[in-house]
Amino acid sequence: MVTLALCAQETNSTNIEKWSAGRPDGHAPIPVMGDHMHGKGEWMFSYRYMYMNMEDLKQGSDDASFDDALANYMVTPTQMPMNMHMLGAMYAPSDKLTLMVMFNYLSMEMDHVTRMGGMFTTEASGLGDIQVSGLYKFFNKNRQTMHAQLGFSIPSGSITESDVTPASSPNEVELPYPMQIGSGTFDTNLALTYLCQGNILSYGGQLRGIFRFGENDREYRYGNRYSLNNWLAAKATDWLSFSLRLEGLLVGEIDGMDPNLNPMMVITADTDNSGGNCLNSGIGFNTYVPKGPLKNLRIGFEFAFPLYQDLNGIQLKNRETLTLGLQYAFK
Repeated sequence: MVTLALCAQETNSTNIEKWSAGRPDGHAPIPVMGDHMHGKGEWMFSYRYMYMNMEDLKQGSDDASFDDALANYMVTPTQMPMNMHMLGAMYAPSDKLTLMVMFNYLSMEMDHVTRMGGMFTTEASGLGDIQVSGLYKFFNKNRQTMHAQLGFSIPSGSITESDVTPASSPNEVELPYPMQIGSGTFDTNLALTYLCQGNILSYGGQLRGIFRFGENDREYRYGNRYSLNNWLAAKATDWLSFSLRLEGLLVGEIDGMDPNLNPMMVITADTDNSGGNCLNSGIGFNTYVPKGPLKNLRIGFEFAFPLYQDLNGIQLKNRETLTLGLQYAFK
């Protein structure tokens, strides 16, 4: 409420102006997707790199030891770093409608320890699910704007990733759910975004839901995912802004079970150990080229970390997430 009041106070003297993307805080913090729209005939291409690290265990909201996990399972993961490369394209056939498509490539590793004290690592990589969306603008006035997003994912990512483990050597065995690249289902992606812009401060809020339908070829589906992002940005110069983001995240449990996985072997193969609630925070900056041959080129960076986690069952806990992005718009 304080943020909205500050934005409203700053916009009082210029209430006939429209919200503008032509400033460094004209885009959300770089991890937020579908945050902005484009004018008729405008294109934008983007690249994002994201590094996410999960390490150590949580049971509910409490820290758990590896011994806690190994009391009920033969194997537990200890760490899981993930790298994601995302390519995106946006095009606006009108001022009211912007189309968006995103591709991603993931590479993941998961370190494990066994009940007998042995250690091993599994790996998976490949192209993920393709995201296709349309964004529709409801209004843009008084330096405020609101738009909705309707999208879906094409299950192009693999759900049959496999690797060699000590128990399967020399043969490969199918990896548990967190090490799979795709969802295997056609998922619906809905979002509503509100933006408010003052002379120096700007605010954004986005409510998003990812809804899973049916089952994939392995007889399960991931849980629905709901997020609420709020961010406040301050324009330091015409080319630089700083941002603070707060995200509430709710993820449902996996429904069903992959018949190729033994839920007693490792905690990541047990669907009871999936989903949960998280509160995350991020600190970042955006740069923007306002004129010259590189006009509309943007670079964004954010460092994010969890403030609170309440996970179902026993799971690896989230640590840090780094996101770096490059965006270029033209007409």
